[in-house]
Amino acid sequence: MKQEENKQVERSGIRELQWSRKYNMVWKFVEQNHRGPSRHRIEEHNMLNWMKFNRKMLKVDKLQGEKREKFQKLVDLIHSFHRVNQYA
Repeated sequence: MKQEENKQVERSGIRELQWSRKYNMVWKFVEQNHRGPSRHRIEEHNMLNWMKFNRKMLKVDKLQGEKREKFQKLVDLIHSFHRVNQYA
């Protein structure tokens, strides 16, 4: 039993670390390029898939606590770079 519990703790720790790395990677990308990842560029697909998965988790209320706040800040950052039609 102890070994299984330790493995679960290790896995969750690894998942948290991976989530943080992806978050930081996407955040830096958005700051540098002033846009979110594109589906039209192959090199950005990994980041786009991560964004889509986390949006889905946010909608079904499975993102908890700090992850929810961080992801919402990332979405807000991306939306801050959206252009507004000046002629509308």
